[in-house]
Amino acid sequence: MASGFAIGPDDVRAAAARLRGVAVRTPLLENAALNERAGRRVLVKFEGAQHTGSFKFRGAWNRLVQIPVADRAAGVVAWSSGNHAQGVAFAARRLGIPATIVMPADAPAIKIANTRALGANIVTYDRATESREAIATAIAEAHRAVLVPSYDDPAIIAGQGTIGLEILEQAAEAGARPTRLLVCCGGGGLVAGIATAVHAADPSIAIHPVEPAAFDDTARSLASGTILANPPGAQSICDALMAPSPGMLTFPINRALLAEGLTVDDDHVRAAMRFAFTTLKLVVEPGGAVALAALLHGKMPAGSDDLALVISGANVDPISFAGILQTPS
Repeated sequence: MASGFAIGPDDVRAAAARLRGVAVRTPLLENAALNERAGRRVLVKFEGAQHTGSFKFRGAWNRLVQIPVADRAAGVVAWSSGNHAQGVAFAARRLGIPATIVMPADAPAIKIANTRALGANIVTYDRATESREAIATAIAEAHRAVLVPSYDDPAIIAGQGTIGLEILEQAAEAGARPTRLLVCCGGGGLVAGIATAVHAADPSIAIHPVEPAAFDDTARSLASGTILANPPGAQSICDALMAPSPGMLTFPINRALLAEGLTVDDDHVRAAMRFAFTTLKLVVEPGGAVALAALLHGKMPAGSDDLALVISGANVDPISFAGILQTPS
């Protein structure tokens, strides 16, 4: 890997050592009906089986466990629409660290409730008029707490990258060799970490970030070579992927290591959630379904080679999920 990046492969391997025996080694699933529909062998990494129902625990633990014991009493502060919130809250509780989470007032109720149940203090804000980063930073400075960004942090990126190591290990155990990998993308921390791990082991694997069409900042930024933001007021059911722009630390990694970005609209996401539930027997949240949606709706280059994709989370509001399942495909 080129120098100057926030992390390298050694950082991901170190994160894996910290997570060993703490994080769940989530399953890499295969389904005959999905293989038949895709016309190729498909391996699905299901992070909904991780602690708190998403991949976010990995990065949160890797960041928090490195805080010196003497500094932990001051606490940590994070911002999140829900999955990073829960990951940080769960890691903080296990480590005995007070946690404050800044969450949008319109975040799914289940994510707010779950975060509060894990012992975190919740501070809500208006997504349209207030800056979550500014609020979190002010709280951290007032209490001398440690700020834990949701994606633009080396330890967070490295922790998420452990998924890439597991995919390679589990695919080999299954006798598969994926040549493409689809990964959901918001701020880019998950795909940057995975790309760091996977590219170091096999640079021939094409790694595609997948985003909601209304939040395609990484796809556009990769195409232009520079960081581009999403327009104000954009909307998507994929609440976990509504970052305003690629991260300052994540984008250089992604620009160097990723294949072209793919996008799906909300109807594609809903259809993928229904397919996951009825065929794969998995509960998948909207943001977690985008990679599957891209495969099911022909958004990636055709081929018959093995493919892997990440379903990143399962934290979906029950009422919204019921409505999506009842809508005809």
